[in-house]
Amino acid sequence: MRPLIQQTFHNKNAALRWEILPFPAHSPDLAPSDVHLFGPLKRHLGGMALKAEGDLVGELKNWFAHLDLDFFRVGIYSLLSRWKNALISMGITLRRRRRKAL
Repeated sequence: MRPLIQQTFHNKNAALRWEILPFPAHSPDLAPSDVHLFGPLKRHLGGMALKAEGDLVGELKNWFAHLDLDFFRVGIYSLLSRWKNALISMGITLRRRRRKAL
């Protein structure tokens, strides 16, 4: 990671007090081919004959612009259960962190 990006990340992480979880390297619950975005994108682009990179970029921009916010919400929330399953399969138990009173 580049130093400026790394420092920015660490500052933001410290401010939000996020807990960095270990990435389960080869979890079937987190297969890259199963990402929420890929199936609908593949169906959208299926059968198109795009002749130039610019055509693809334009089509992608158009597709993303017309997606409903619920599409992204569903995808993000599905990651929660997938991460939980992956961590459990690694023997890592989850616990809620208590918020400190201000």
